[in-house]
Amino acid sequence: MNTFLVSISCSDRTGLIAQIAGRLFDLGVNLGDTAFAALAGDAEFSTVCDVPQTVPVTKLEAELSGLPLLVGATVKVVPFRPHDPQAPSNRVTHRIVVSGGDRPGLIARLSEALVQYGANIVRLDAHRFPEHGGHRYVTRIDAAVPKRSADACLATIGNTAGELALDCHWEAVEDGG
Repeated sequence: MNTFLVSISCSDRTGLIAQIAGRLFDLGVNLGDTAFAALAGDAEFSTVCDVPQTVPVTKLEAELSGLPLLVGATVKVVPFRPHDPQAPSNRVTHRIVVSGGDRPGLIARLSEALVQYGANIVRLDAHRFPEHGGHRYVTRIDAAVPKRSADACLATIGNTAGELALDCHWEAVEDGG
């Protein structure tokens, strides 16, 4: 098996993930870390996967590009050499959700607060939802927060949200060590 990063950018359509994952399965590909997001009518799919040595990169790209829902898509397959997936900076210790009105600079301020305490953002997604006369913005962050600074870091995140009149809550996911 060879490890590759498969990245696909395309128009968002119903059945997209099923078609991509189904074709990869048919080719004997084993998906690892996988992410999908629909972004303003477009979509991004990426996966780190193990591909049988009998499936060359050119065939993998051609098989994916030939899918009916991927007409006009950008498909990239590149070799991937994983770093240590068990590194402390990759282990999610806290899930943080900040929500309320749309505030310019919110993601910058939250990420600066996390960096200040040596925390690493493992995954972040933010969505804007229409809401009576405006928008509700929800930001979800999965972070690796060092145990020694977790209380101060989370208090700072909460204070930052409070200063912006936003709701904030978090939960511990695992012992970050």
